[in-house]
Amino acid sequence: MNKIDLKQTYLDFFKERGHKIIPSAPIIPENDPTCLFNTAGMQPLVPYLKGQVHPEGKRLADVQKCFRTNDLEEVGDKTHHTFFEMLGNWSLGDYFKKESITWSFELLTKYLNIPIEKLAVTVFKGNNIVPADTESADIWKSLGINENRIAFLGEEDNWWPNMELTGPCGPDTEIFYWRSNAPVPEKFDTKNDDWVEIWNNVFMQYNHEPDGTFSPLKNKNVDTGLGVERVTAILEGNTDNYQSSIWKDVIKKIEELSGLSYNDELYTASMRIIADHIRAIVMISGDNSGVKPSNKDQGYILRRLIRRMIRHAKKLNINIESNWEEELASIIINQYKIYYKELEENKATILEVISNEKVKFNKTLEKGLKEFEKVTKDIQNNQIDKDTAFRLYDTFGFPIELTEELAKELNLKVDVEGFKQKFEEHQEKSRAGAEQKFKGGLASTGEMETKYHTATHLLNAALKKVLGPHVHQKGSNITAERMRFDFSHNEKLTEEEKQKVEDLVNEYIKMGIPVEKLEMKKEDAINMGAEAMFLEKYGDIVTVYKIGDVSLELCGGPHVQNTSELGTFKIKKEEASSAGVRRIKAILEN
Repeated sequence: MNKIDLKQTYLDFFKERGHKIIPSAPIIPENDPTCLFNTAGMQPLVPYLKGQVHPEGKRLADVQKCFRTNDLEEVGDKTHHTFFEMLGNWSLGDYFKKESITWSFELLTKYLNIPIEKLAVTVFKGNNIVPADTESADIWKSLGINENRIAFLGEEDNWWPNMELTGPCGPDTEIFYWRSNAPVPEKFDTKNDDWVEIWNNVFMQYNHEPDGTFSPLKNKNVDTGLGVERVTAILEGNTDNYQSSIWKDVIKKIEELSGLSYNDELYTASMRIIADHIRAIVMISGDNSGVKPSNKDQGYILRRLIRRMIRHAKKLNINIESNWEEELASIIINQYKIYYKELEENKATILEVISNEKVKFNKTLEKGLKEFEKVTKDIQNNQIDKDTAFRLYDTFGFPIELTEELAKELNLKVDVEGFKQKFEEHQEKSRAGAEQKFKGGLASTGEMETKYHTATHLLNAALKKVLGPHVHQKGSNITAERMRFDFSHNEKLTEEEKQKVEDLVNEYIKMGIPVEKLEMKKEDAINMGAEAMFLEKYGDIVTVYKIGDVSLELCGGPHVQNTSELGTFKIKKEEASSAGVRRIKAILEN
């Protein structure tokens, strides 16, 4: 097929149909303790899908930076990625199934030139609570999709988010493409892996009530998602995502650095892993939230990606002491800076993060080799047991292949099956934890979370007054129990400064200041002096929250009506978060 600029074609198509193009939200979500990363295009729009009015209107479209780790170990095959871009279009109580399905079909067949005979769809088959989505099926048929290419599936495949969760929900219809050179089968078999999903249209038409019933929503929403990487490969006639134009330059550079060929199956998986991980590393470390490698949350994922990339670079005999990682990162930065300008602005930070972690990991590997020598001196039964093999992996970053290789030199065996069993157990625990941290979706924003949202504005204002105008919010995390607030400042706060900040916030609360919600052009908000953490994520029309003369901030909300609703503010802890960034943990008491 001819090369098509998928992202631009998509955005232009929906712009012509009355959609406002909104910027991508940062990859690290704001004020959402349920998620480490934005995992889908809808995630930053949750408040608006729940009924809050979006300042740009009822029809929206964007390209959203997304990141998922639930398939991390699968990266290395043709289709899996950690970081990816999601194209999305939304209707917030405006158009519904007919327009959504018709436009998806039109874009795919007329603008992207995908033959109709290569398409198939799934729809919700219904259950004893909600009827089958025959409306969607009928629309597909009217557009020319053969009945044999429409599959009715259950709630595990075609319902979002799931039947258990309360709140807005509904059926979805998924669009599949025949990704094979073999003749297209007449009947759509959903178990055939050559049929790959390319687009998902979710129709939020019900509210799952706390009593278990499903009532029709007054304002029905449409939420869609189309994966850039997969569809780009399809448009370019590739069955391997990593052979598309998205990855061409970085794969070529890996071949140069290693002196090896991507087409040699011995090295293909490692090259894919390095290419995928360097892009994800650049996106996370280039985010304005300032994530650094660490042993928890986003920092742990970042560290894991860097170390996994280094291990595979070693497998390709890349000179680890060279500046190979800088060469690869620069390719990604140059490729994506036109979409995400923060990558260019934070280039020095990105390169420093990767280089520092590389040096640390090389030391860890050295320690691991010493540990290996130690444990093999008193080995039993000429075999490295599963616990030792797993400790070498988990503590020192030794892949099982490296342990086997070293063992072979000493004529030792390794309990690989036992290791795999321990590894699986570890994966299950990680997945269980990840599900808690990555669940996202239409999480509830209760009364306390709303209070804490407003309290962050007051705290930001108080810090500026006590410490100086250099203070800016760098991140926050809110639950129903507490708030965490990161801000730019180089020194530990004195007890006197902490007390002044706490007293000032409580003074603002006692003043009973009304919280006003204003909508205006972004340019006007900036000229008024409105504060914004991630200016690039906002569209041309913005929501500004004004708290008297105390605070003026761009924000999506939600907030209380008056500061007097907040109770008593107490700082529980003040500590370093990262270089030049301090962190305050605080609570509100009635």
